[in-house]
Amino acid sequence: MRHCIVILLSLLPPLPLLAAEELERPVFHYWHNWTDATGVTHMTRCPLTEFTLKSMSPPAGPQWQDRQPIGTAQVLTTVQPAGWNGTWHEDPKVQWIIPLRGTWFVQAMDGTRVELGPGDISLGEDQNSTGKQGHLAGNVSEESVTLMVIQLDVTPTIGQPCHFK
Repeated sequence: MRHCIVILLSLLPPLPLLAAEELERPVFHYWHNWTDATGVTHMTRCPLTEFTLKSMSPPAGPQWQDRQPIGTAQVLTTVQPAGWNGTWHEDPKVQWIIPLRGTWFVQAMDGTRVELGPGDISLGEDQNSTGKQGHLAGNVSEESVTLMVIQLDVTPTIGQPCHFK
């Protein structure tokens, strides 16, 4: 029966592609851990909005892309053991943190605490903080947490939440 459905579907004409101007530009949000001018860190939910519709590699079809500035980056994957506690610390570099498995939290100095799991993204840029520095982090789930981290070779900003668009 399943083969008959596949054959019938293959006989249907392809669905027409919508023109770029007919498609709604997506908005994707990330959490930004940033430092203000007094050295206090904050977590702010920020939008990525600069999407353009184009092929990444023709003849592949177009897809929405929000390209960030070109630069040098180091990609690493970390696995935090169950019960991991990162205590207060600053990010070693400006870095995108993408949970692949499990749930972890980040708490800024202002008290804002965010839990992040697969499908969430965080930008760690809490350098130049003072007092109990940076952020507190740890695992929420009782299992290990796997993160992909993309460390950027850029100078951290101060007082500029949501500067990646």
